[in-house]
Amino acid sequence: MKVTIERSVFLKALGHVQSVVERRNTIPILSNVLLQAEGSILSLTATDLDIEIAEQVTADVETPGAITASALTLYEIVRRLPEGAQVRLDTDGDNGRLKLSAGKSEFSLAVLPDQDFPMLTAAQDGTTFTMPAPALRRLIDKTRFAMSQEETRYYLNGVYFHAHEDDDGPCLRAVATDGHRLARLNTALPDGAASMPGVIIPRKAVTELRRLLDDAEETVQVMVSESKVRFTFATLTLTSKLIDGTFPDYQRVIPSGNDRILKLDNKDFSRAVDRVSTVSADKTRSVKMVLDADRLKLMVNNPEAGSALEELSVDFDAEGLEIGFNAKYLIDVSHQIDGETVTFKFADPSSPTIIYDEEDTDALYVLMPLRV
Repeated sequence: MKVTIERSVFLKALGHVQSVVERRNTIPILSNVLLQAEGSILSLTATDLDIEIAEQVTADVETPGAITASALTLYEIVRRLPEGAQVRLDTDGDNGRLKLSAGKSEFSLAVLPDQDFPMLTAAQDGTTFTMPAPALRRLIDKTRFAMSQEETRYYLNGVYFHAHEDDDGPCLRAVATDGHRLARLNTALPDGAASMPGVIIPRKAVTELRRLLDDAEETVQVMVSESKVRFTFATLTLTSKLIDGTFPDYQRVIPSGNDRILKLDNKDFSRAVDRVSTVSADKTRSVKMVLDADRLKLMVNNPEAGSALEELSVDFDAEGLEIGFNAKYLIDVSHQIDGETVTFKFADPSSPTIIYDEEDTDALYVLMPLRV
């Protein structure tokens, strides 16, 4: 294989694929990127056996061929090369190693046979549709913070995507929950997506997809089957296994009778919670909200560190209420509010609370209270 490619093009593609590679691998070839050159295309593929990212870039292919080499090493070398450099890859001679040269720089890298590289075969049968990249990006951004990290409840370690029919019509819905908080977002149902199965996309795939969406063009093609999901961009494809489990009936934890309504400035609230939480206990980070007519007190009492109190003017004319929440969860939700005002709907101190943005009716958040 003999290939010449512009440094910035090669670096961008390596950046896309190398992040899938686990830093510690018991299977050596999983640390490598598969390089395949043919025609005028250099293809790069990396996998951890659960996720695969493949990208095709234009290159000057003198001799076609394929080889695998360390993804991280290649990325770090190319990253350090000067802007505008022409990178030459050559597998001829040198005892079967990959020779990388650019200007006066020259490297000889260990390789493994391309025939040994495992490919994550995408399912052939599934629901395929195309959706706007900004809509997919928003579905992820508004929900992924609520994914669980508990290995025991593995079916919560991802984002649940499914087609849904509600009072406003059909939609594509993303939901994430860790049992203490829930995030739900709707977007317009893409043509052809109505028959898609409900699937749980795992945390790592969600993270990688979100990163790739930063460079995405206008649309993304999505293929969903019972066991895999594939996202296809212009020159790049991400394929991932799905979490084999049943997502809980999240509708049951979204209350419908909460009638105590609080409205307040979102930025003021977030900053106030952040300030008082500095003295909260590390484990629970609990903050008590004390509500009466048009006034909110945020209180923290930690026998070891001290206490804090902050008062805010708010819009609240219901029966008084004292309720506690994890400060981090409150701040996480406030970061999802795009408008100036955040709205809370309470029932009582022990029931789930609904939080939403009146300027964004597609998004809804639920928090479970703490005992304080």
